[in-house]
Amino acid sequence: MTTFYDELKKYDWDAVEGSIFKKTASDVQRALQKERCNLEDFKALISPAAEPFLREMATKAEQLTIKRYGRTIQMYVPLYVSNYCTNSCVYCGFSCHNQIHRVKLDIPQILEEIAVLKKWGFRHLLLVSGEAPKLTDAAYYEEVIRAVRPHFAQISLEVQPLTTEEYRRMYEAGISYVCVYQETYNEKTYPEFHPRGEKANFRYRLETPDRCGTAGIQKIGIGALLGLQNWRTDSFFTALHLHYLERTHWKTKYSISLPRLRPHVGSFMPTDPINDRQMAQLICAYRLFDPEVDISLSTRESASFRDMAMRIGVTTMSAASSTEPGGYATKHKELEQFEINDARSVEEMAAAVRAQGYEPVWKDWDEWL
Repeated sequence: MTTFYDELKKYDWDAVEGSIFKKTASDVQRALQKERCNLEDFKALISPAAEPFLREMATKAEQLTIKRYGRTIQMYVPLYVSNYCTNSCVYCGFSCHNQIHRVKLDIPQILEEIAVLKKWGFRHLLLVSGEAPKLTDAAYYEEVIRAVRPHFAQISLEVQPLTTEEYRRMYEAGISYVCVYQETYNEKTYPEFHPRGEKANFRYRLETPDRCGTAGIQKIGIGALLGLQNWRTDSFFTALHLHYLERTHWKTKYSISLPRLRPHVGSFMPTDPINDRQMAQLICAYRLFDPEVDISLSTRESASFRDMAMRIGVTTMSAASSTEPGGYATKHKELEQFEINDARSVEEMAAAVRAQGYEPVWKDWDEWL
């Protein structure tokens, strides 16, 4: 079966990077005049040539977002169920080489976390885990999903890549949304960042959204970890991936996430950091490229940036997040995957959304009526 890996092999990383930097102001203006942008237009919108056009991009991005989503921000919360990991990703606090206390939550502990989150008003839960397939396997996730399913309208999953059949089991248990991030689409340098563990298998990870689509998962989230490589080039390949998935698995909805590297245990410096203005440019470019795609922004970002981002294309945000197992009921700070940047409470975040003229949505739809 043809997968996105076959599509990716048609492109040369360096050639794509060069073509992005060759885009001109005329290319940007042409893209801004279109009702629907193509991949070449997207290159122009993320290029240095587009930086003087940020105001125009933001205005159009806001209009397109309101037309499709209204003035709403969907709220969710991540629940980390384990920080055991057999990967040695150089940028992650959960890396197997980092000397941190490891925890895997059992069902009673998870229900303690759920009790806190329900009091805060959340109805959309994202289950997250380190990647330790022998310890946190599909059977474990299925048990967790069935335990939390009665408490939430929507449950999402962000764990190690699974097989097509395992994703079918997750869907039957209650999952409607799966997030899997490639981190970087540069196959040549990918091993430098993922030297050990199953995550070192570039192709298997890349083909995970294909397996999700085949399994009938209703929504799939993709993205690159901004800072590992040239952010413009990785963002182009993320857009290419989105374009492929929408054509191939056309019954599925899609989401783009834009995580930036954050401090963690065992520091790692980004090779190509993206600043706030460039981040805003990228959000606008994604919205102009695809008016339908959900754009998610986590608490990795600052409060001021997230407040601004509501008006330029972001549609989904987390709030009051903890990145450690047991972080809501028992608050184990030494277990966290990375430091959050926006530490506002649920009430503060809801007030901030309303202050921007938007409405926080805690319950989007019921998947399991």
